[in-house]
Formats: sequence, C-alpha cells, structure tokens
Amino acid sequence: MKPYRTILIAVVLMLGLFWSLEAAQKNASKYPNSDLLASAQWLHTHRDRKEVIVVDVRTDKYFSGGMIPGAIRLPWSFFRTNDAGANLASTFVGLSKAQDILGDHGITPDDTLVLYDSVERDGGATASYVFWVLDLLGHKNKKILERGINGWKDAGYDLVTTPGEIKPLLYQAGYENLKRHRLIDGNFVYKRLGDPFYQMVDVRSRAEYMGEKGTRGLNGEPLKLGHVPTAVNLNYEAAWTDDTSKKIKTFPQLRELYKGLDPSKGIIVYCNSGRRSAFSYYILRLMGFETVYTYEPSWKEWGNPEHFFPVETRENILSGEYLSQPSSRSTSHSKPVEHSSSATGSQPESGYISCGG
Repeated sequence: MKPYRTILIAVVLMLGLFWSLEAAQKNASKYPNSDLLASAQWLHTHRDRKEVIVVDVRTDKYFSGGMIPGAIRLPWSFFRTNDAGANLASTFVGLSKAQDILGDHGITPDDTLVLYDSVERDGGATASYVFWVLDLLGHKNKKILERGINGWKDAGYDLVTTPGEIKPLLYQAGYENLKRHRLIDGNFVYKRLGDPFYQMVDVRSRAEYMGEKGTRGLNGEPLKLGHVPTAVNLNYEAAWTDDTSKKIKTFPQLRELYKGLDPSKGIIVYCNSGRRSAFSYYILRLMGFETVYTYEPSWKEWGNPEHFFPVETRENILSGEYLSQPSSRSTSHSKPVEHSSSATGSQPESGYISCGG
C-alpha cells in the first residue's frame, strides 16, 4: 500500500502545484484596476441593478439607432465647447458645467456608470473622455464596456431603438473628491519640462510626433510642427490587439508596451484635442497608474503659434526602466523641418525649434 500512497501523495502535490501556478498566471494577467473594464457578459448580468446606469456616449454622427436595453444617451460632445477667445476648439466645459450635464441626465455620484461607444469611433476613445471627466469629479464607480456596442452585439445580446428614461437629478460632487489639480494647461506642462518626476507621452501618430504632419487651430491657421520637448511617442492605437476588433491588449502586453514608464512618477499624456489622450489615460489607469494627467488642450494649445511654448522634432526613446534620449536626431530629420510662417528661427542642436509666436 505504501508505494500507492506515495504515488497518490505525489499526484496530489503536483496537482496542487499546477493549480497554484495556473492561479498565479491568471492573477499576473489581470489588470490591476480591472474593475474599470466591463465585459458584455458582466453588463448583461448586472444591468438591471438599480445603481447601474448604462450610458451611450456616441454622437449623432456615429449613432446607428440600436442601443443596449435601458441605456441613456449622453453624447460625449456635450462635455466640450469652443473657446473662441483662446482660439481653442473643443475644450472641456469645466467641472461645474459637467456636473450640471450629468444631473440633467439623471446621474448622481452614487451611481455605477457603464460607458460605451463603438469600434468605429476609436474603440473606447470617446467613452474614455467621459471616464476622464468622471475621474476629475471623483466619481468612484465607473466602467468602460470593452469594444462598446460591438462587444455587446458580438456576444449575441439584443438591441433596442428607444433610450432609457431620464429623470433630472442633482449631481453634486463632494469638494474633497474633486481632482482640480489634474485639470492642467500648457503653463502647467511648460513649468515641468525637465522635472524628473513628470514623464511626457505623446499619443498621436508618429508623423504628427515627428513634425511630418500638421493640423490647424480654430482660426484655421497652421499649428507648429513637432512635439513637447522630452515627450516619447506611444500611439494610443498600440493598446489594441488589432485595428479591426480594437480589443484591449492583455495586461502583460500592455506592461511590455509601457515598460519604460515609472508608475511611481507622474505621467502627462496629450494628443491634438484630448480625445485620443483620454484613451491612453484610461489604459494607464486600467494598468494601475494613479498619477496620470491628461493635458486636454493638447497640441491645439501647445502648437498654437500665438503661444511661446517650445517644440521639438527629434525622437525620444522609451527604453529599459527609464526615459532615455538619443544623442542625435533621427536621420530623417537631419535638416530643419519646414514650419508655418509663424515659427521663426533655426533649429538648434538640442532638437528644439522655435518657441516663438
């Protein structure tokens, strides 16, 4: 009997080891802030709870007519406005107005919000903008539906054509919960250039980052070319497994993508208008990064020729466990980049171009 007992004990120990390793692997693959992401299955199970409000953030342009049952419509664009005086298009309406908008749509700080958009509209980028607004307000319970309405449909669940009823309520964020310090502008970013605590991340395309492709301001004038000095380029699209499904990569894959960022330091993400950077903001929050800032005016403000913010056209590389910068420019930019007439002066050896108006 002893040999059999020994074999049985050995088998039990091996099974225990196998299960332990499997559990450890699952835990290692779990997003640190996995509660910020909802699957279609989770939503289907929990959507009838009183505290759960499903929010369709798609604008009319991307609204197909079909909705998740019970969802209310709250286009993300409601939280944006033009600031003609500052020559800024599509900027955040502010913390006070944002609370009015949420209250008008029957939302209170105690609700659990599940935000969704669609794969067609950048697979979570616009829902991420509303997530960022809620984060500023200190709204605790909020999730983004992975792959939005596409994920819901692909799971085989029904759609409706009538939105849920809205009963206006009072949304009043506790003053102590407001994250006013996370609502930053160009002056905030400028004063932190060279500060070792802050890591700058440009989430635009490489062409925009390198100054090969430009955009225009609210007044139609070309914006300066390049990027914020010291910023590294991590295209927001890199967080997807592919461009078709736009499913978010696993935590190990994201950790590999962002491995050069220090989670103990502050991270400032920006794009051109704050929409794309909101998605990267969300991804970093999902990964457990806590001190993350979205520079919401982004290149609309920084690249505006009216502002004296410096720009750079050489590539900064994210490698190892820290930010490093090549000693020379990219070979494709051995000559100064052409800029609009508003940018004057030559490009110095540091890689900066004119910061003039």
